[in-house]
Amino acid sequence: MVLGKVKSFVVSYDCLNDSNVPVFSSGDSVSGRVIIEVTGEIRVKSLKIHAKGFAKVRWTESRNAGSNTAYTQNYTEEVEYLNHRDILIGHERDDDNSEEGLTAIPSGRHEYAFSFELPQTPLATSFEGKHGSVRYWVKAELHRPWLLPMKTKKEFTVFEHIDINTPLLLSPQAGTKDKTLCCWFCTSGPISLSAKIERKGYTPGESIQIFAEIENCSSRMVVPKAAIYQTQTFYAKGKMKEIKQLVANLRGESLSSGKTETWNGKMLKIPPVSPSILDCSIIRVEYSLMVYVDIPGAVNLSLNLPLVIGTIPLHPFGSRTSSVSSQCSMAMSWLGLTLPERPEAPPSYSEVVTEEQRQSCLEVSAGREDYESPLFAYIQEFRFQPPPPYSEIDPNPDQCRRTEERRPDTCPSR
Repeated sequence: MVLGKVKSFVVSYDCLNDSNVPVFSSGDSVSGRVIIEVTGEIRVKSLKIHAKGFAKVRWTESRNAGSNTAYTQNYTEEVEYLNHRDILIGHERDDDNSEEGLTAIPSGRHEYAFSFELPQTPLATSFEGKHGSVRYWVKAELHRPWLLPMKTKKEFTVFEHIDINTPLLLSPQAGTKDKTLCCWFCTSGPISLSAKIERKGYTPGESIQIFAEIENCSSRMVVPKAAIYQTQTFYAKGKMKEIKQLVANLRGESLSSGKTETWNGKMLKIPPVSPSILDCSIIRVEYSLMVYVDIPGAVNLSLNLPLVIGTIPLHPFGSRTSSVSSQCSMAMSWLGLTLPERPEAPPSYSEVVTEEQRQSCLEVSAGREDYESPLFAYIQEFRFQPPPPYSEIDPNPDQCRRTEERRPDTCPSR
């Protein structure tokens, strides 16, 4: 008797949304099917699934141990969020090749349903970073006598939702700084910067309204700018690795000596980025808005305002309590600026990301289990393109990373 062959072997999910993208949250039921298509009858010992979710961090550093020796130190850490196994056909033991207990699968297409619940405890949001990731997937294994197991794996996305409609994330963020340039025993007038945004929490696709005032009493020409940065922080073996990336930026008009510029709600749009990750013990993803003054030949004057990128967008003002709305209006009064009475509600994720982006790269190749597996659907949806280097943003890219220091300056001509 000639046994048939397996033509296709895939995992498919029953999606909870209309976009056919497998996205789940803690406590959700994940269901789907293992689909097997065969060209003739086959005999199977078992069909198993293994659902797993974990955060993983990994990087290496070179160390010198003397004048002629060096070694590489590996830093790895892992946190498990999900580990579920189930048997869809057959039994647990697969180590024998006897003909007893085999299940015959006839020619054609067959579907085997599976279902399990995600833990009720908070889960880390799916994420791909330079030194770590948070991934969730279901792997299916088909065991047959005298043959190597067939394996296929498909990832799914988990969102740990962040609702920005909370008092903490609706609170305005503001700051004020000034700087006096000096040259040996001479000083010029100060440069002052005040900036404010209406709240701390935003969702992708929204535009941040920046209210700022920049006064240039120095002798130099300066340029006010603003930028959104994402900071990825990875922790392993008591060490920390940090990556800072530009998300979006804008540039104001150059200011000559004695001039003042006011930003009355200057808009900076947030592109499709991953949500903040604040509860994972080994990976953090944080955002900030930097409003700064670019000063040629000196350290920039900058203000950092923290941001939280959430998943549940802002409700219209009409659905909030009057106390929250009035607090926002009062907090803005220090600049003499008022907010719009009814700003537009921000777009949902489905409006930010196109249908083509949603449908791309949903299938993960069979048997690919290592750390460098293909990016899953979540990253294809929400991850922004690699940012330009700092050198393309500012002529002095290292200024924002160094502590402010005094420098020789050219005295004003008299």
